[in-house]
Amino acid sequence: MLIHDEPRPRADALTQLLISSGESRQREFKRVSGKMVGKALETVCAMANTEGGMLVLGVADLKEFKGPARLFGVEENPEAVDELLRKLSTEFQPAIATTQLRRLPCTLHNGSAKGTEGHLLLVLVGRSRAVHSIVNGGTYTRLDAGNRQMTAAEVTELSYRRGVRSAASEPVAVSLDRLQTDAWRRYVRTRGLKSGDMADQLLRIGLADEVDGVVQPKRAAVLLFADEPGSLLAAHDTRADVRVMVYDGKAVVPGATPNLRKQPKTVRGPLVDQIDAAVTLVLDELAQGLTLSSSGFKTQHVYPERVVKEAIVNAVVHRDYRLNRDIFIRIFDDRVEVESPGVFPGGITPATIARAGSRARNPLIAQNLREFPVAPNIDAGEGVRMMFAEMAQAKLYPPQYRQSTDAEVESVTVTLLNLMRPSAWDEVSDWLDRHGSIANADVVRIAKIDTLKASKLLAGWREQGLLVALPGRGKRNMAYARPAQGAESGPLFAVLEENNGDARD
Repeated sequence: MLIHDEPRPRADALTQLLISSGESRQREFKRVSGKMVGKALETVCAMANTEGGMLVLGVADLKEFKGPARLFGVEENPEAVDELLRKLSTEFQPAIATTQLRRLPCTLHNGSAKGTEGHLLLVLVGRSRAVHSIVNGGTYTRLDAGNRQMTAAEVTELSYRRGVRSAASEPVAVSLDRLQTDAWRRYVRTRGLKSGDMADQLLRIGLADEVDGVVQPKRAAVLLFADEPGSLLAAHDTRADVRVMVYDGKAVVPGATPNLRKQPKTVRGPLVDQIDAAVTLVLDELAQGLTLSSSGFKTQHVYPERVVKEAIVNAVVHRDYRLNRDIFIRIFDDRVEVESPGVFPGGITPATIARAGSRARNPLIAQNLREFPVAPNIDAGEGVRMMFAEMAQAKLYPPQYRQSTDAEVESVTVTLLNLMRPSAWDEVSDWLDRHGSIANADVVRIAKIDTLKASKLLAGWREQGLLVALPGRGKRNMAYARPAQGAESGPLFAVLEENNGDARD
């Protein structure tokens, strides 16, 4: 495994940040000893199985020492470091491919009067696409400041959440007669399936399994061909419909009388028809324009149609079909939100999806949707990048992705803002890509505007969900980051990522 050596000025900046930091969900410090190796492997495994993070070797815990006195270096036990480096490549099943190593030269100080030169070693662990275990050592998850071994049920749950397993690929007890529909006949004609009964055809193309001597369709087959897949799968605690809600104003107003502009509509049917009907319904609503309650004037929604369609296709194709919740499309005066049950599969995060694109959670659905006469998707993995490019060409803000993991049912929501972006945003976005965070003075300098206008722009971007304030900052020292990066996007990660790519990807 290659080790990247940081130049001294950059290493000094990183070291100063490290010795002032404590342990967290994405950061752990360890002095190097013979007993360190096993615990370090647990931490790497746990971080790969959660949101990624950084294991810092050669630094004592903040509870034991303060400031430069924490710097013991990897020279304290080089044999243990060599053993760890060997096991990072051999002790995980499957192998963890998201790990980077960076060596920092520094001046050590272990309590003696005179410091000596040594090194720290940073093990940067990206959020993995897979679920990892230590060979003969268990599977671990990361806590707020520690690790915990997972139960078998938790490993299975994580496999579903990561997209390693797909509920769409599992058989369900639904009669094949329910799938003898117009959608099935269209599919058969287009795919050119050879003659045979439906059970044999579904088995041959991988859309059914034989269970106790009975051919059962996989959940994907029910979703693709049944006239009412949501109704049939309700007995299996699964929903499969799309709900379209049109609101009056810019937010949902809770209470006995919701601020819905009209009755919600439910879109049902086989997925290929469901996608087409949902896209048509939403585009018709947007074409009519929405009357702004504050002014009486109509606002025209100007999103490219391809972007709206792709957002809906992705929600249907990549949702987690274990979860008992419909897809929700919410139309407001200033935006459209598409909420899909389930979290991002694999190593995708809101911060990386623009360049990583989407990843098929349900490959059986994605592959077989292509076989209909008018396919809603080409299954090339380019749809998300197209969305960002089309919104940029239309001079609109880029799609905003957020992941909700603290709700009763986890979900991913993409928001399309019906707002022309000011030219300053491109400069600010580039700055954020390179530095991780931005302050008022930075906006003044790079956009060449005064402080008051910069403050108004920052406030607007916060209101639109494009930026969040970094925690622990006073009003005069306030800085902002993209919401996808969160609390760990402070200066430490910003310095790590500058000119070195995304350490968490």
